Amino acid sequence: MKITQIEIYKSPIKLKEPFVTSLGLLDYAKNVIVIIRTDKGISGFGECSPFMTINGESFDTCFIVGQYLANVLKGKNPLNIEACSQAMDAVIYSNTSIKSAFDIALHDIASQNANLPLFRFLSGDKRKILITDYTVSIGDSTKMASDAQKIKDNGFQVIKVKLGESKDKDVERIRLIRETIGMTIPIRIDANQGWDTEEAIQTLIALEPYNIQHCEEPIPRWNFMELSKVKKLSPIPIMADESCCDHQDAKRLIDFSSCDLFNVKLGKSSGIFKAQKIIQLAEQAGIKIQVGGFLESRLGFTASAHLALTSDNIIYCDFDTPLMFVEDPVVGGITYDKKGVVTVPDTPGLGATIDYNYLQRQIKTVIN
Repeated sequence: MKITQIEIYKSPIKLKEPFVTSLGLLDYAKNVIVIIRTDKGISGFGECSPFMTINGESFDTCFIVGQYLANVLKGKNPLNIEACSQAMDAVIYSNTSIKSAFDIALHDIASQNANLPLFRFLSGDKRKILITDYTVSIGDSTKMASDAQKIKDNGFQVIKVKLGESKDKDVERIRLIRETIGMTIPIRIDANQGWDTEEAIQTLIALEPYNIQHCEEPIPRWNFMELSKVKKLSPIPIMADESCCDHQDAKRLIDFSSCDLFNVKLGKSSGIFKAQKIIQLAEQAGIKIQVGGFLESRLGFTASAHLALTSDNIIYCDFDTPLMFVEDPVVGGITYDKKGVVTVPDTPGLGATIDYNYLQRQIKTVIN
């Protein structure tokens, strides 16, 4: 089998309301879609959602770098995913977001060729139930509490809260949210690197009474040597996110006993191939995992959901952002019920494509 054509599309979709973290505000999901076509009539779909503040890529850089990657992959065997991954890495360093879109499309082709759903192709199964949280953006504490109540009223079983501004403001936010929604429903918090080491420790200690499930990336990623200190003194489990991009980062975090949990995202790891290496290391070290993402549509999160079915160490899911879109261009793919339960398709491959009419409205380039 050979790759004969690759299409790359810009896919901007407006959000229902701004998504705000300590890293900034976003009102659009500016994603990139990749379609890889083969001489055997099998096509694979992939998607990425670049974050300039996290993986250093943008809507525009992914569109351009994707053309470099397409040119090197054209003519190659898409079933040899490792060789394709190595070829992309030889072209350009990092650029993990756009590489993940190609990786997802390659896995879609390989699992279709094997006539298996992607999760089975990856040696997974459907024994576990996938339940996503739903996120409260950082902002005014009263609005955050109101948003949390709406999430609970809508049936979600877990709430994620963005923090990372300051100890006093963040503790007040959680206090008011708990006062509003009660103490039973689990809350996860994500500081997105917003605190320094001492403020992180003090904030996490102050948040202990509020039944917090875990805290993602409390301090700047570059200061990962301090993360073990935060972990040691925090009463709340620490999850590495921005400091855990690939398997090399994961090994370093394990070696330094820096965290309790990993947050695996395909846009950080360059896709499924390297994400599996993180999972293998986590299994060996006894570290539990959350599979999350950025602002991908249901296409990208369908790939993440397939991955989430491949390891017992994956115990948390963060798949909510497609529910924040004003438009859903995905055909097939994961579905959500009213309690945040995510169902993964059983059809061969990824089980998700993009509506043809939607694609025709988007800016594209084709590598033949």
